[in-house]
Amino acid sequence: MWTEEDNKLKRSLTFKDFRQAMAFMNEVAEVAEEQNHHPWWSNVYNKVEIELTTHDAGNTVTQKDYTLAKRIDEIADKILSSGS
Repeated sequence: MWTEEDNKLKRSLTFKDFRQAMAFMNEVAEVAEEQNHHPWWSNVYNKVEIELTTHDAGNTVTQKDYTLAKRIDEIADKILSSGS
């Protein structure tokens, strides 16, 4: 789940494999473009680390971050429960 630390929302996710992690990242990328709000993230094999902060609000957590985090959770739940 998400933690708020250092003016960022943070979450770590572990997927079945690299392909599943990339499918997740691709779906999140589409949502981030729709919202014009982009995460800082990193990926190593099946692990994805995400940080959300609003740069134009002085690098603090805003409603934009919570809105994107909710969508990210929905995508993660769908992909992790599908097993594919």
